[in-house]
Amino acid sequence: MNESQLGRAIEALLVARNLRNMAIARRALRPGYYLRAARHLHRIDGTVIIGTGFPVAGTFETDGPVGAMALYQALDALGARPVIACGEQLAQVLDADFCVLPLTARNLADAQAEADSHLARLQPRAIVAIECPGLAADGRYYNMRGDDISARCTLFDPFIGQAACPTLAIGDGGNEIGMGNISEVHRELDIRASVTRCDELLLADISNWGAYGLIALLALWAQRDLLADIAPAAALDYLCQRGGVDGVTGANTPTEDGLQVQEGRDVIAQLRQLTQFSTALPPSHSDRQRGNNGTLP
Repeated sequence: MNESQLGRAIEALLVARNLRNMAIARRALRPGYYLRAARHLHRIDGTVIIGTGFPVAGTFETDGPVGAMALYQALDALGARPVIACGEQLAQVLDADFCVLPLTARNLADAQAEADSHLARLQPRAIVAIECPGLAADGRYYNMRGDDISARCTLFDPFIGQAACPTLAIGDGGNEIGMGNISEVHRELDIRASVTRCDELLLADISNWGAYGLIALLALWAQRDLLADIAPAAALDYLCQRGGVDGVTGANTPTEDGLQVQEGRDVIAQLRQLTQFSTALPPSHSDRQRGNNGTLP
């Protein structure tokens, strides 16, 4: 299996269940999006801001933070300086074990100023949004049921829109940051879709799994089995013990969007198998081009 075939295999695997029509949405993306995104993170030696946190039932859901924690640990092991940007409630949960950036702005103007300040200070080499609510066309935030959740959302969109580095986003339903890249299929998704764009959109049935797809490629290129270090059950327990809930059921259970932890374990096992048999070579430095902020590469 060559690198191109590997990329397509990962893309297909991560939407194979088609829980929320991401297999349909995938048709709107140019193939190779996981490869292109991972190249931006390959051998990165500076700060990477990882945004996450979707409000559910007065707290945060488990989908998003689990992937953010896994990607943080992988990038840290590879020599980058990751930081997780999230709302204050989730930041308090993660602060003891991760470098966190609490987001405090409650309106778009303040969020834009907050993003400018942090971007100038941190000078990130890349930004990744994992299951972050994205602004709809009317400037509000909506969940999958179409409920307006703006009052409970932290605003990460300005980090994506104002960055001078590559911006990546992972989503699984259509209302997340980055989904503006596939606005032509929003009618088929039957949701109040996000219009926020990014340089590279990554689709997955569960957003946490999209982080695993990136890690699989970084692990292959580094010749380190980073996927073996991911423990979904432990991560879900960690979050649930601190108030996290399932994003679909709203229950305080160690599950992801209604799925048992074994589903995530199976995806990790399949990714390990794919990369074990791949003949992909590490990308050259010239492949890792800077993004154009809001436009597809």
